[in-house]
Amino acid sequence: MNLVKAMATVAGMTGLSRIAGFVRDMMTAAILGAGPVADAFFIALKLPNLFRRITAEGAFSVSFVPLYAKALEEEGEEAADRFAGNAFMVMLSILSVFTLLAMLFMPYVLYVIAPGFADDPVRYGYSVEFSRISFPYLLLMSLTALLGGVLNAHNRFAPFAFVPTLFNLSLIMSLLVSSYFPTPGHAMAWGLLASGFLQLAFLWVSMKRAGFTIILGRPRLDGKVRRVFRLMVPGLLGAGVVQLNLFFDIMIASFLGEGAISYLYYADRLNQLPLGVVGIAVGTALLPLLSRAMARVEKEGHDDGEARDLFNRALEYCLLLALPAAAALAVIPLTLITVLFERGAFTAEDSAVTANILACYSIGLPAYIATKVFSTAHWARHDTKTPVRISMIGMGLNIVIAVALAPFIGVVGIALATGLTGWVQYAQHIRALQNHPHAQLDKRFLRNIPKIITATCAMAVGLYILALLLQGWVFGAPLASKIIAVLILVVSGAVIYGTAIFGTGVLRAKDIKRHLLKKSA
Repeated sequence: MNLVKAMATVAGMTGLSRIAGFVRDMMTAAILGAGPVADAFFIALKLPNLFRRITAEGAFSVSFVPLYAKALEEEGEEAADRFAGNAFMVMLSILSVFTLLAMLFMPYVLYVIAPGFADDPVRYGYSVEFSRISFPYLLLMSLTALLGGVLNAHNRFAPFAFVPTLFNLSLIMSLLVSSYFPTPGHAMAWGLLASGFLQLAFLWVSMKRAGFTIILGRPRLDGKVRRVFRLMVPGLLGAGVVQLNLFFDIMIASFLGEGAISYLYYADRLNQLPLGVVGIAVGTALLPLLSRAMARVEKEGHDDGEARDLFNRALEYCLLLALPAAAALAVIPLTLITVLFERGAFTAEDSAVTANILACYSIGLPAYIATKVFSTAHWARHDTKTPVRISMIGMGLNIVIAVALAPFIGVVGIALATGLTGWVQYAQHIRALQNHPHAQLDKRFLRNIPKIITATCAMAVGLYILALLLQGWVFGAPLASKIIAVLILVVSGAVIYGTAIFGTGVLRAKDIKRHLLKKSA
């Protein structure tokens, strides 16, 4: 499978998940709002996800997938499957113990994660209860990520990209039956746990149907697993640094009054749409493809340029999609937040604060998406140290800026710090990759970037003018007119940007057709 097909597959499935996610978030905003129960549930949601992104999507995945892909390429499928099965059992053993300990000591964990809740018995009590219910999700999703890595290495990207849809559907169902629980937060915590079982079962069945298997047995710390752990050490630091940024954001927000954590959550949900669809798509598709391309270079002794072309096209496609997405979130944030969330328990005042946060998040969106490509280039050749160093610098800067701004502009300062830090990390990655043999920018990329920026500016101006003309259709208007207004903005923005992109020759219809029909080598 070529890069465009792989990205399109992952992006399509991720887009489906995001649509389900918006339905979930609209229901969550209407039922939970931004009060104490909402703050408590969002802590319970973030806590296992924080550790999951370190162990599963962070250090483990970026260490395991290149080694598994290399084993497939050099040793054959049976040896790779034994390696995957042993890694599965080792992860199951370690994370089972960690999960039980975390649930036991959850009251103390919450004192560290959200110290501002300590003087609020309602938020603190609910946070402990919800977190104990949902924390096993960490174990289930870590195992799911391993199975997803196996499927991705075999160029089967759709199943793993689809499982977040099951997560969203599970939480939607929990909201629909929330009247049978003490609070909607209780219902969603149980829904979160149920989604972990659903996702793991779905990937296991998908793997069997695709004809792949992993050979399970007694967990053994053999040479390959020990190498995964060695590669994970800097990866744990790198992924941990990223999650520490989120941890400090939560910690600072917990002192900023009721609703601050909820505002960050709702704004981040919109910010995660392009970050997830584009960033996850390219990261998921690029890592196994780039790893196998580099493995062939090592095995055959000559470079055919495939790895460099993969890197450049991935970065180009990222910015092609990320720049207009960031511009739209920066230009019409209040319109988007009002239409999506302002109903029920979510008020116009909540919309105003959340929109400001979203605009600040959007500043760093293209940088964070591009960083997915940069980091993948390092991981594919088993270099997990460089992304760690860059992440640590970014974390320190993020904390300093957030602490400096929060006393003056409140929770908005946290988002602004995140946005600005993204570009510092972008610049550091560019510098670090100067001598990377497969990460040199080619002429096509350098020629197209100014055109993409110009097209983005044209779209932003058009959206701003159109949003002013449609204000009466959005603020204080019926839901039907709000939806029509957003559809007009989305379609108009796409037309303006698409016209500019095709007009300047960045993309041509025949190139798209050629990429989509191209067979893998």
